[in-house]
Amino acid sequence: MKELLIKIRNKITLVLYLSFGRPLFFLMDAEDIHDWIIKFGNFLGKFWLTRIKTRLWFNYQNPRLEQTICGIKFRNPIGLAAGFDKDGYLTQILPEVGFGFMEIGSITGEPCAGNPRPWMWRLKKSKSLIINYGLKNEGCSKIISRIKNLKFKIPIGISVAKTNSPETVDMEKGIADYLKAYKSFAEAGIGDYFTVNISCPNAFGGEPFVDPSKLDKLLFAIKAIKSEKPIFLKLPADIENQQVDEIIELARKYKLSGFICTNLTKKRENFKIVETNLPIKGGLSGKAVEGASNNLIKYVYVKTKGEFIIIGCGGVFTAEDAYKKIKLGASLIQLITGMIFEGPQVISEINLGLVKLLKKDGFENISQAIGKNNQT
Repeated sequence: MKELLIKIRNKITLVLYLSFGRPLFFLMDAEDIHDWIIKFGNFLGKFWLTRIKTRLWFNYQNPRLEQTICGIKFRNPIGLAAGFDKDGYLTQILPEVGFGFMEIGSITGEPCAGNPRPWMWRLKKSKSLIINYGLKNEGCSKIISRIKNLKFKIPIGISVAKTNSPETVDMEKGIADYLKAYKSFAEAGIGDYFTVNISCPNAFGGEPFVDPSKLDKLLFAIKAIKSEKPIFLKLPADIENQQVDEIIELARKYKLSGFICTNLTKKRENFKIVETNLPIKGGLSGKAVEGASNNLIKYVYVKTKGEFIIIGCGGVFTAEDAYKKIKLGASLIQLITGMIFEGPQVISEINLGLVKLLKKDGFENISQAIGKNNQT
């Protein structure tokens, strides 16, 4: 009976969003509506009454979805990817929307204004976004001072990157910038895990730390800072297997916990992209990157035989999308674009759908499904 009521609730919300919310939002500038949603979500999170009402309208939990990973309890596997809540304004409201975890950032050592506008384009037919924010964020010091006294109901990941500036193109200065953000959060005791974002496609100097020799130096410096928190690497979508193999070896060397597969794709020659005359700059999210994400999840899982935790990110709009990534090897799932196109109730829909799929396959817990499509 409870699940039937939740399905009805979700259906009503979906119809309202697709009929009124999304058409209205999509008439507005993408960056402006994003900023408005951040402010509105921040407002809702400040008061117990608005948090409770949000929880009643969106939340769904089921014991089959609970996992303990790296010593962290996740009440469900669906998380918000870095790039939406860049400055940590939504930590109090997103648990009520139904997320099992969330990632703030990417956060840099210095405040970063990002690239010149425009920052975002909607590809409505392709269910994708082109993103060119360029690591826009308030910087580690300001963000820490604002959230250091907050209590978090779900695990919080801190994604760190180097400031998008010509000054950080120099390798040593780039490493120092990573270290400032990482060390600041580690010493403040904020965050349940860290993500080292080496794959932002929209910054000065490209993605230098995807190069294994440079990544080795970066990880050596990071591991010299004492912290017991798990560390993940966020991998680019457009990466060759040989380079992945070398990065895996570095992950073993420095005892990292796992990988996020993947960041945005820069490739425009993609059969899932319907629109033409795309802006030159920016990486693509959503369905445009889904294939690359799934391929990398499978490759890393098979290559390492489940040695590392994989967080799947890219193109998740439905429970079936999420379940495919899980059965390819992902333990956790992140999304942003699916929520923008389908509405905030999609988190509940995905979790509800995952329970149904688990029951169909005879699994008592989501952890039993991880990597099952790779077994022969």
